[in-house]
Amino acid sequence: MTIDVDYMKVADDAIKRIRNGAFLTVKAGRALNTMAIGWATFGYVWKHPVMMVTVRSIRHTFAIIDQAPDFTVTIPLTDMKKEIAYCGSKSGRDVDKFKACNLETAAAQKVSSPVIKTPGLYFECKIVYKSAMDPANLIAEYESLYPKKDFHTLYFGELQACYKTG
Repeated sequence: MTIDVDYMKVADDAIKRIRNGAFLTVKAGRALNTMAIGWATFGYVWKHPVMMVTVRSIRHTFAIIDQAPDFTVTIPLTDMKKEIAYCGSKSGRDVDKFKACNLETAAAQKVSSPVIKTPGLYFECKIVYKSAMDPANLIAEYESLYPKKDFHTLYFGELQACYKTG
């Protein structure tokens, strides 16, 4: 059963859960990948509700999301720590993470990138803006998060759907 939810009413809980890991899934053409994320934010920008996610340019997902029109975020409501850890430590260049973790996808309601089929909270987003981080604008105390200087690109997704299953 799918229940539509107001993203702002679940934003605090979603951010707490994302800190423990969630799946960012992207599809561009025939390329499909999912990766673990632990950072995201919600807001209201350009007169629209948005979710912002970050992807490092060295990640396989970057090559896909940079060509994709959209992305989804699946926040599992069951214990998927092993799957999240695997998807955060392995590259889709080298392994099929879906097969290795027995992850199934399901069609999203409003975007082309699928969601991970599990009881969860889902965010479907149309990419409306992306920007590579300029390290010259990063405060010194956060530089330690980038020892390899592999800075993120920020992807702002206009929320197209937010719902819960399970």
